[in-house]
Amino acid sequence: MEETRPQIRISVRDLVEFILRSGDLDNRTGAKTDLEAMQAGGRLHRKIQRRMGAYYTAEAALKLLVPMGDFDCLVEGRADGIFTEDGEIYIDEIKGMYRDVMLLEEPVPVHLAQALCYACIYMRQQDLPRIGVQMTYGNLETGELRYFRSEHKREALDAWFDELMARYEKWAQFQYAWKQIRKASIRPLEFPFAYREGQRDLAAGVYRTIARGKRLFIQAPTGVGKTISTVFPAVKAVGEDLGDRIFYLTAKTITRTVAEEAFGILRTQGLRLKAVTLTAKEKLCICGTPDCNPDACPYAKGHFDRINDAVYELLTTGPDAIDRELLLSQAERHRVCPFELSLDTATWTDAIICDYNYVFDPNARLKRFFGEGVKGDYLFLIDEAHNLVERGREMFSARLCKEDFLELKRALKGRDKKAERLLDRCNKYLLGFKRECETWQLHENIDPLILLTLSLSTELDRLREEGLEPELDAQVLEFWFTLRDFLNTADLLDENYVIYSEMGENGNFYLKLYCVETAENIRACLDKGRAAVFFSATLLPMPYYKHMLGAEDDYAVYARSPFRPEKRLLLLGQDVSSRYTRRNRSEYERIAAYLKQMSNARMGHYLAFFPSYRMMEDVYDLYLELDEGRTECVIQQSGMGEAQRETFLSRFREQACTRSLLGFCVLGGIFSEGIDLKGESLIGAAIVGTGLPQICNEREILRQYYEGRQMDGFAYAYRYPGMNKVLQAAGRVIRTEEDLGVVLLLDDRFGTAEYTRMFPLEWSGVRGCRSRDVGEQIEAFWKIQEK
Repeated sequence: MEETRPQIRISVRDLVEFILRSGDLDNRTGAKTDLEAMQAGGRLHRKIQRRMGAYYTAEAALKLLVPMGDFDCLVEGRADGIFTEDGEIYIDEIKGMYRDVMLLEEPVPVHLAQALCYACIYMRQQDLPRIGVQMTYGNLETGELRYFRSEHKREALDAWFDELMARYEKWAQFQYAWKQIRKASIRPLEFPFAYREGQRDLAAGVYRTIARGKRLFIQAPTGVGKTISTVFPAVKAVGEDLGDRIFYLTAKTITRTVAEEAFGILRTQGLRLKAVTLTAKEKLCICGTPDCNPDACPYAKGHFDRINDAVYELLTTGPDAIDRELLLSQAERHRVCPFELSLDTATWTDAIICDYNYVFDPNARLKRFFGEGVKGDYLFLIDEAHNLVERGREMFSARLCKEDFLELKRALKGRDKKAERLLDRCNKYLLGFKRECETWQLHENIDPLILLTLSLSTELDRLREEGLEPELDAQVLEFWFTLRDFLNTADLLDENYVIYSEMGENGNFYLKLYCVETAENIRACLDKGRAAVFFSATLLPMPYYKHMLGAEDDYAVYARSPFRPEKRLLLLGQDVSSRYTRRNRSEYERIAAYLKQMSNARMGHYLAFFPSYRMMEDVYDLYLELDEGRTECVIQQSGMGEAQRETFLSRFREQACTRSLLGFCVLGGIFSEGIDLKGESLIGAAIVGTGLPQICNEREILRQYYEGRQMDGFAYAYRYPGMNKVLQAAGRVIRTEEDLGVVLLLDDRFGTAEYTRMFPLEWSGVRGCRSRDVGEQIEAFWKIQEK
């Protein structure tokens, strides 16, 4: 029996767009292409295909094996149509656009190249001496069509296609050879540490989940080693051909560093695996301008003439770990855009470490991996997965501001009557809602506004194509992106959405398409891959997160803490509350007394978390009066930048101290999640209040939505998100096996059944206390630790 040769696969579209790209990077024309890709192209295709009758074969699957050394390259795709006319066979390639198709003088070269590939494949399959190509361009708004036809003889088309494949061969050879190197390095790889309690089962559970193509939720306390316990089995699965690419998804920069370190540890064991860390565009831009065009940025001019060489050199001569500094250096050397370099490099790497939005956000996701009709054997490792609920709502929602329409209308006055008229109609539509709205109002149908904004986006696109002065062009482009986000979200509207309008605090009026239930949209994104693992120290209550993240029928694991419970003292203040009705001086004095006894029991570094800036500042002032300077105090400021944040944290990393240090912070803020203060850097934390989000229009909409579905609306809108903040803040104290610490829960509501049932297993030793005896209990704890 003949042995099957290995295969490398590439789609026709990816092939021509990659090999034949050239010229400038220019966001002034990119908007149009983006819109074509994300709007009604599919509907136009189906409409044209239905018109063509029984002799028209639509969506014809075509593929061709091209031998390349020790493997074959499988080139595949779907021709939009194949038909015969006057005895001549034609390949039909349909492209939709919002431009006036009658202004096209010839087909777009990359579009024609795609059609020529299909024509060559079909001609070889059918052994034809010649074949025709029809390029069909359709205006997505008017339906107007324009055709371009050409005929091609076998010899010339074969030569063109062979030359195209010859240019791609070095990339295919690299891909094939690298996979052999990768697989050989993974085979002997072993877990790099001695397994902690439960860690082997955790890693095995991740591997089984990937092997079965399922989804897994892991609730694992700090210190279990979640990152290496998910990365290692995912890498082993890639080595067993159970996945081809790992996406390590994070919500914060610091957790990306942890992922990089995990891959780095495995490399010390011999792993060969290329991983790229994607960084936000503004943090990679060399020129410091948002205008990616040859007039504003020298790196944009001729970018596509140089980018493939830059990527190939980076992949074949650079290190396996590709980070921000390496990308910047390579971009400088080849004079290309570093952000685009990072995206193109990601196409060839084995792992991608990036923010959630590169996978889930409809307006930012990586189209090369998650575009329409694109999927792969991707393994999703989703770190700090509790963040994905609110981030998901943000990514799948969109809003319009009424005043923005008026502002742009003034800016365009006298420039374009149609644009002015459409801006005015949109403004009047929203004005009708505003007149009926006191605080917020729900709406059932906004189809007229959607049609108006679609027409407006087309008109603004035409305006920019004709040319505008730079300042006005930037304003129009920014507004166009707002419309694009709105229209993309409008395509997703279903029973999981709420449409509402509200008066903003700044006096502006907003209309929002609000994604309440994120499950369907998240599930659709994950369906692009093979398996997903959600993990966090705070996925409680588990049914809530499984429901919100679209995996109610999938697996869940609760990993026990490897730390000895006697190393942490967990106390619940039974005579204190953060309820609004009890926010007064006497209550704040009692809270300050708790903090004083915590920080005085043993000299060290402590944090106190509060439900609001106002309450934090009030207690801070009272604490300074009560403490009389015995404790050094620092307080979080609103809007702290990265440098200020580091300065704040550096105080806690200082080991030598002559008195206790107490930091006043906001619960759910920058210091209650994602910071890592080990050992003596932090030995205690007080959490004031249950973390309930402040009452606002959106929270009330959430509550009413779930109550309307016979669910616990208050829990979904307030209690569950609040408790997550509490668990995150408490998790700052014990980070390693050597850590010791005290956690104070200062709110009597923590003692009720609604909250105790959400406590993690490792909180089973919680004890009650009052302001009169808390000091004694804390001192007794520290005395035991000193023995």
